Amino acid sequence: MAKNILSNLSIYVHWPFCKSKCPYCDFFSKVKKNIDQDAIIDGYIKQLETYANLTKDRDIVSVFFGGGTPSLISPQNIEKILNTIDHLWGLSSKVEISLEANPNTQTPHLFADLAKAGINRLSLGVQSLDDEELKFLGRTHSADEAMRAIDDVLQNYTNHSVDLIYALPRQSTEQWYKELKKITSLGLKHLSLYQLTIEENTVFYKKGIKALDEEKAVQLYQFSDDYLSSHGYDKYEVSNYAKTGYQSRHNKAYWLGQDYIGIGQSAHGRLRLNNKIFAVTDPISFEELSNEERAAELIIMGLRLTEGINKSNFKLVCGLDFDSFISQDFKNDCQKQGLIVDNADTLRATKEGFLILDYVISGLCGA
Repeated sequence: MAKNILSNLSIYVHWPFCKSKCPYCDFFSKVKKNIDQDAIIDGYIKQLETYANLTKDRDIVSVFFGGGTPSLISPQNIEKILNTIDHLWGLSSKVEISLEANPNTQTPHLFADLAKAGINRLSLGVQSLDDEELKFLGRTHSADEAMRAIDDVLQNYTNHSVDLIYALPRQSTEQWYKELKKITSLGLKHLSLYQLTIEENTVFYKKGIKALDEEKAVQLYQFSDDYLSSHGYDKYEVSNYAKTGYQSRHNKAYWLGQDYIGIGQSAHGRLRLNNKIFAVTDPISFEELSNEERAAELIIMGLRLTEGINKSNFKLVCGLDFDSFISQDFKNDCQKQGLIVDNADTLRATKEGFLILDYVISGLCGA
């Protein structure tokens, strides 16, 4: 990894439009019916051309269509974007090309058509397999529709993922066990489990919805770890579990500190040019980051991985020595408490450390 990390480049394509706004969502998205999709895609292509002029020597390792609801993009336009990327940089057969989809965007041939357009990994936003929970979460599909969509994904993709949300108010371990039992019986390669948090500027926050008691949420988190581990899913990041060989390459690019560009409204990226590090945002603009700012980001992202932070990669990306950057006193305290494991090559959080990861990260950065 170390010799290639600076040449690797990932591309994130953001589609901000949704059919409806979920009450827990604080991501940038729009509910808008009448849009000129072709014109927007043409704008995306112009952005790709601009970035390609700066990064033609880079190796594209992943492309990710996120949102919003990118399964609302026509397969023809997906293919148009991928053909553009292939023309500008080149796309090998090994590149992971992912797209997020919702069950309520499924049509009889959509997932098959997306595969023909070049998508080779589909991530399905199921969120729950319980109709009452789906209604609470503001989802517009039913549990039966979710199961039909999963079956369609399994028929058209060998690489796939499902998102679920847990720790809903009053959710019990027994209820969550039933969902995990059902989802692990389907043969999916990857699962993303997100704990419900009530963020400001969401409908839930404005309605005064309260999150599940923290102690109970921790119990569900630990239960998920144990259950999925016993069913062949390795935890490789705070919220992500995969069968062997099916970790998300695109998301790992973020967590490992590799360069990526973001296309589309509200998208952003990190890019090294002429030995300087830039935060890049849409519309295309560049803000130089200091080595220290990038180092803090690498700790925030890298400690989310169960493998932790590779110190050699850390120095390669930000130019700073890891052990010199972090607070050694805090690190030693964390070691004594069994929150981290530190050796010459890596530093990683333990199971106990993951439960208070924000505290560990903040302390290591000297905050």
